[in-house]
This record gives sequence, C-alpha cells and structure tokens, in this order.
Amino acid sequence: MSADIVVIGAGIVGAASAYRLAERGLKVVVIEQGSPAGGSTGRSVAGVRHQFSTETNILLARESIAEYAALPDSGYRADGYLMLVPESGWAAHTRAAELQQRHGVPTRLLTPAEAQAYAPFVPDGLGGCSYCARDGQVDAHSLTNGYVKRARELGAQFLLDTPATGIRRAAGRWQVTVPGVSVEGGVVEAPLLLNASGAWSGEVGRLAGLDLPVWPARRMVFTTAPLDSPRRVPMVFDLESGVYLRSEGERVIFGRADQADSGWREGMNWDWLDPTLELALARFPWLAIAALDRRASWWGYYELTPDQEPIIGHMPGAEGWINACGFSGHGVMQAAAVARVIAQLAIGAEPLIDVTPFRYGRFAAGMLTAPDIQV
Repeated sequence: MSADIVVIGAGIVGAASAYRLAERGLKVVVIEQGSPAGGSTGRSVAGVRHQFSTETNILLARESIAEYAALPDSGYRADGYLMLVPESGWAAHTRAAELQQRHGVPTRLLTPAEAQAYAPFVPDGLGGCSYCARDGQVDAHSLTNGYVKRARELGAQFLLDTPATGIRRAAGRWQVTVPGVSVEGGVVEAPLLLNASGAWSGEVGRLAGLDLPVWPARRMVFTTAPLDSPRRVPMVFDLESGVYLRSEGERVIFGRADQADSGWREGMNWDWLDPTLELALARFPWLAIAALDRRASWWGYYELTPDQEPIIGHMPGAEGWINACGFSGHGVMQAAAVARVIAQLAIGAEPLIDVTPFRYGRFAAGMLTAPDIQV
C-alpha cells in the first residue's frame, strides 16, 4: 500500500494531523495498534488551558482551544482553570500571565480571597492566584473520533488494531511492516512518516533505529462518589503540592503526578492515594465529605521528554520523518494547532506557529527548553 504520508498513532494528535494532511490533498494512511483515542488520549483528564509560561505553548493552546470551541463534537466547556500559586513562584507566574494577556488570553490575577469565589481552599503559603475563563475541558473521545471522521471523508485510510512491527527507509520511502493486514507485502510505504504515537513514540522510533527520548509515565485519576450537595468546581491546581481537582458531573476527580512512576507499569497504584489525599485535604478540607469510588477511578500514560516539552518537526538525519510526540500531558490541549503545523511542515510551507523551541535538535545542542507550567 502506498501513500504520501503514513501516520503512526490515532490519538488526538495523530487523528487531527491526518485530517489536516488530507485537507492539504495528501494521501494519508494511519496505522494504529488499537482504536482511536484508545491510549493516552482517552484516559486523560481532557483539560484545556491557555495558562502557560512560554509563547510557543500559549499560541499552540490558544489556537487549539479556539478550534475546539467551534467544533460541534468537541464537548468543549469553558469551566475555567484556577491556579493556586505559592509565594516563591508568584513573580514568575505574574510574568507568565502578562505574556498570556499580550497574546489575547483573558487571564486574571487574583488574591486568594478573590479566588474563593471559584472554589473554597486554604490560602496558606500562597502568593496569589490566576484564573482564565476560556480554559476548561473537552470530550477527548468525541473530539478524536470527529477528526477521524473528517479525515476519512477526505480520503484518509485508518488501519486500526494494527501494530507496526518494523520500519525502514529504502529507495526514498519509509516502509512500515504491518503483519496480518491485507495490503501488498504487508507493508505500507510513503516518502513521509509522522510519529504521533504518544507514550509509544520512543518505541516507534527504535523500530527505525532512531533515538527519540520519549517514555511513558503512569498517572492516577481518583474519583469520588456523587456528592450530596454538588457544586461546580473548575479545574483547580495547587502549584505548591501538585494536587489538582475539578467537578465531573456530581463527582470530583483529583490527582497528583508521581514523578517516580515511569515505564510500562499498568493498573491503579492505590498506594499513591493516601499521600495525594493528605495534600489535597490540607488545601481543600471540604473534600473530606466525599467518599472515594474506586471503580470509577482510572489510570493512563503521560508521554515524557527530558524537559517535559514536545518534540515537533523533522527528524535530523532521517529524511521524511516528522515527529509530533512527547507532549507531557499537553497533547489534548495543543493537538488542533499542532496538526496545522504538521500539515504545513509536510508540504514545506511556513508554519502558523514557530515551533523551533520544540525541534529535536535541542537535545543534541544541549539547549533544552525550560519546563513550562507542568500540570
């Protein structure tokens, strides 16, 4: 089977990219080991926010959220994000908010007392808070499948439940081996290849003999039982402890990243509940009234890089290989704009957003990007 570009991965980044590539007139074949949104995308908290500290991240989020707001199947809800900022980080956070505002993002700086209007919390140790009413959440499954539908309408083909078992470059084309698929020779080939494999991107790179510093990290999402008197709570992040929470219907979901939990570990880590809950109750004591629903809690994978920023663009020394991976928890937030950038790079056009800070070459040059707000 021949194409202009083969996309590996049908999470939200791969699906959105397939749509934008097909929109540009390219023949697209997508290879996915499972189902659309069946990996990290479908197990994410599906929050979307503008509140980043670097220009590139702000612009990718701004353009993506604007697209989600216009799509009928995105499930976008502007419920807001409230950031609780410790005194030690308040000056830098203020500068980040000012940068967001310069790019048209309506972030507001609040005192802890003012922020109580959005969610009750203990203000100890905080320097201030920020809130953006355009932040919120999407339906990651519906959004991804919407991109798949649009891509298919434009002629893109999706090979689902189809793992790639080998990748090589020959005669100016990438050849991807897909055993068990009724394509000629069990190979899909194209001059261009997009690695949008999420937490599996490092492994996909290794199939082609490429060193991509992307690895999986397990994340827990704890869910309460329905509250007796539910109130709408936006996404709230305590940047001191790393705890986040938000309403999910009549429930509350909450969690915190375990930085040591990396690699292909599966299942819920219930040992992480007590230390997370201890920090959560210190900041949000009202959470004590809620019972935990273990059956509704879930886990998923982040895809991490050394600086917790994505890898976007052409791969040095591997002609025709393009990366869109390593989003470190921000893939859903930025997929729509990244897809437009990828389509432009694939045809040699100037991208609408300069993604130079996220090029692979930063690793070899020792110019890692300073980590952005990692929540």
